[in-house]
Amino acid sequence: MGSLSPVRLIFDDRAAAGEVSDMGIGQLHDLVGEWQLAVDLPGAEDVRGHVVFETVGELLIQRTTVPVPEAPDSCCVVVAGNDGSYLQHYFDSRGVARLYAMTFDGRTWTLERTKPDFSPLDFHQRFVGRISTDGTTIDGEWQSSDDGQQWRRDFGLTYTRIMTAR
Repeated sequence: MGSLSPVRLIFDDRAAAGEVSDMGIGQLHDLVGEWQLAVDLPGAEDVRGHVVFETVGELLIQRTTVPVPEAPDSCCVVVAGNDGSYLQHYFDSRGVARLYAMTFDGRTWTLERTKPDFSPLDFHQRFVGRISTDGTTIDGEWQSSDDGQQWRRDFGLTYTRIMTAR
């Protein structure tokens, strides 16, 4: 992971309008808006959650609520590195805090946790989501691995855009 630039919260007219510079979250701005979340989790097939992506200066904030105990509510803060990489800071309603290396190329979104951070690394985790060509759906799945080599599916997620940011 490359070095991260200092976090700067910018509260000016540009930030209030949700605009970001090319040095910040860049194309992650495509995620900004509200999404319905379908969770492919045994026993929760009909559950629908709610996700909001918004910008605060050069940060991308993701807030997720899902009305089942197996899927905790969470908040994520994404910062951009000087080298174009991203780092997602994850916090949830169970008190779990984790760091995920993140990539986003406009069509594929990945998150990966392969080393201990705020909590021990009992298992490796990764998420891969694919964005539809019209940008209205993200189909993804979380996977886990004991050794970082052999991956197994944990559960699927489908994000469906409700509205974009103005």
